Amino acid sequence: MNHAFIKAITEAGYTAESLAGKLGLHPKTVARWANPGHIPQSRHRATVAELLERDVDALWPDIVKRREPVWFRPWVDIEREATTLRAFELAWVPGLLQTEAYARATLTGGTLTAEMMDDLTDARLSRQAILHRERSPLLVAVLDEGVLRRRVGGSRALMAAQLGHLLACAELPNVQLHIVPADAPSYPGLDGPFVLADLAEGARVAHVDGPAQAQILDRPSDLVNLERRWERIRGEALPRGRTLDLLREAAASWT
Repeated sequence: MNHAFIKAITEAGYTAESLAGKLGLHPKTVARWANPGHIPQSRHRATVAELLERDVDALWPDIVKRREPVWFRPWVDIEREATTLRAFELAWVPGLLQTEAYARATLTGGTLTAEMMDDLTDARLSRQAILHRERSPLLVAVLDEGVLRRRVGGSRALMAAQLGHLLACAELPNVQLHIVPADAPSYPGLDGPFVLADLAEGARVAHVDGPAQAQILDRPSDLVNLERRWERIRGEALPRGRTLDLLREAAASWT
């Protein structure tokens, strides 16, 4: 338990319900902040710290240890609070399902120092803890078949291990994996990857990657368009059984 947060909320005279009322959130969302690994979204942290008369890093010490890029942290906070994540990927295995070797290979070739690469790899792998905790989110991931066929890194063994890891992840009770086969006609996923996140209090947000920068979207019009894209992409994807058969064949092709 996060005893620092529990002590602060008690000494300030709040309950989860009363603090949630101040923030316009569901009490269950506030109550989760007392559990390890649950940190408020960045837009709430400063307000909570002010209300409880504490420093942010005193309430959630893990913040100072964070290694992901500053611009990506708001989305990591959303991932931690999500009840459902729906992700489409066109070119890569989603970060939540990557092996360490695959994650490192995706970062190779840029201007990163060895230390920066270590930090970014560790940050990506640490995000995966949400899939193995109690009350983990449901992750529905749809991948284009090209993700399975395109080599990442310098060895075929790396790809074989990554696809083996995908198969293992697909057996988790909170992970659903689907593949859009290579013979599918042109479909909306070709416009690029995105993730839809449903939050406990009923809010919904999206993360959209781009060549210059990623965006977090919460405008209803944007979300409606992404929902339509998601449904059309899912319509082209294979059901679970055929997806697993394709994954096994692709994994064997790399050995």
